Amino acid sequence: MNLIGFKKEKLVNLGNISLRFIFLLLIFLPELSAQSDTIYYKDNYSVVIDSILISGNDITQDFIILRELTFAVGDTLKPDIAWYNRERIYSLRIFNDVRLKPYSINNKNFLRIEIEESWYIYPIPFITLKDKDWDKISYGVSVSLLNFRGRNETLRGVVAFGYDPSFSFSYFNPNLSYNQNLNFQINLGYSRSTNRSLEAEELHGSSFEQKMFNSRIQSGKRFGNYHWLYIKAGFDYVETPFYQEGVNASDSRIDRTIVAGASYAFDTRDLTLYATNGIYTYLSYEFKGFGLNGINYRVADFEFREYRKIIDKFTAKGRISLRHTDGETVPYYDYSFIGYSERIRGYFHRDKLEGNDRILGSLEINYPIIQETRINLYFIPLLPKSLLSYRVALIAALFGDTGTTRNNGEPLTIKNFNTGYGTGISLLFLPYFICRLEYAINDNGQTEWIFDLGASF
Repeated sequence: MNLIGFKKEKLVNLGNISLRFIFLLLIFLPELSAQSDTIYYKDNYSVVIDSILISGNDITQDFIILRELTFAVGDTLKPDIAWYNRERIYSLRIFNDVRLKPYSINNKNFLRIEIEESWYIYPIPFITLKDKDWDKISYGVSVSLLNFRGRNETLRGVVAFGYDPSFSFSYFNPNLSYNQNLNFQINLGYSRSTNRSLEAEELHGSSFEQKMFNSRIQSGKRFGNYHWLYIKAGFDYVETPFYQEGVNASDSRIDRTIVAGASYAFDTRDLTLYATNGIYTYLSYEFKGFGLNGINYRVADFEFREYRKIIDKFTAKGRISLRHTDGETVPYYDYSFIGYSERIRGYFHRDKLEGNDRILGSLEINYPIIQETRINLYFIPLLPKSLLSYRVALIAALFGDTGTTRNNGEPLTIKNFNTGYGTGISLLFLPYFICRLEYAINDNGQTEWIFDLGASF
C-alpha cells in the first residue's frame, strides 16, 4: 500500500524537432508546466521512517546521498521536509533525477530514494567571453571527470587560447575522510592576462599583459549539514614587463607572494543551482606576502544571500557582497572590481569601477512560468541515457542591483552607487546550464539587453 501518491512522470516526446523548437515549445506551451516527478502528499500527512533504501546509484556510494539528508531513520517525514531533501540531493550536481518514494510493507515504513546518475566525463570544446565582453573571445577545451570513484570527487583541466590564453587544473575531494567529514582541494593555474585596472593603465600609459601563476591547497571540515570551515595556503607569481609601484606589490617587476587564509560557509539553500528557500553566508580572509619580498597586504570577502517564498509561487532573493583589501601596497591586479566577473545590471556593458573596497547589493522577485518539466530524449540513438534526461524550468524575474567601489580613506556616499532595475527570464536546463535574457535600465535612464549564463546569484 502506498502511503504517499506520486504524479505520473511526464515525458515530452519531441521526435526529430530541433533544439530551437524545444525552446519555443517551453516558452509558448504553459501546459508543460506541471511538475514532473514531484512528491505530493495528502493534507498534513506525515510518516515515521523505519528504513531508507537507495536505488539507481550504479557508481555513487550510498553515503554521498545519505550525508545530505536532514532526517534519519526514526524521524517523521513530512511533505516540506521531503521536498527540501530532494533538492539537497539534486544540488550535488551529479544526478539527472531524484525521487523520494515512501511506502509501507507489513506495518514498516520504507523510504526509497531513486536517483538517475548524470554522465560524468565531459570533454567539451568551448568558446567563451572573458569578462562577459564580446571583444574578449577565448576558446579551447575543458575536460571534467565528475563523481570520480563514486565519491563525488571532481577532476578538471582547462586549456584556453585566444584572449588571455591559460591553462588550469583542479581536484576536489569532498569526502577525504567520511567519518571526520574532512575535504581537500587543490587548484593550479597559469595565464597571460591583460591588465584590468584603468588606474594601472593610466600610470603606465598603455595597456599591458602580465604572466600569472596561481596555486592553492585547501583543507576543510564539515560540521553537521550546514557548516563548512576551511584553511588554505598558496603561492602566487605575477610577472609584469616593467616595474611600477602599485602595479607591482614588491619592489621588482616580479611578485612572488606566499598566501595563507581561512574561510567559513553556512548554507541551508534547497537547490543550490537556483534556490528558492534558505540562507547562504560566506566569509574569507587571506594574508598575502607576510612581509617577504616587500609584500604585505590582506583580502577579506563577505557574502550573504537569502532566498524566501513570499506568496503563492512568488519567491524573493536578496544579496549583499563586500570585498575589502588593505595593507602596505595593494597591487592593482588584486583590487576590487565591478564590471568584470561582478556586474551591475543596467551598467552591465558600461562603467568599470575599481578600488580597495567593493560593495554590491541585489534584490529579485521570481515567478515560475514553467515550474518544473522533465524532458527525456531517449529516442536519440547511440548516446547514453544519462546524457538525454533534463530538468527544465522557465522563470520570470523583476530585479534591482546596486554597487560601488571605494579606496581606503574615501567617504562612502549614496551618490557614488550605480543602480539598475529590470526584468527578464531564466531558462533552467539542469543539471547542465542556466541562461538568462534580461532588459535593464539604470539610474541615468540608459537601457540595455543582457544575455548571460548562470543564475544571477
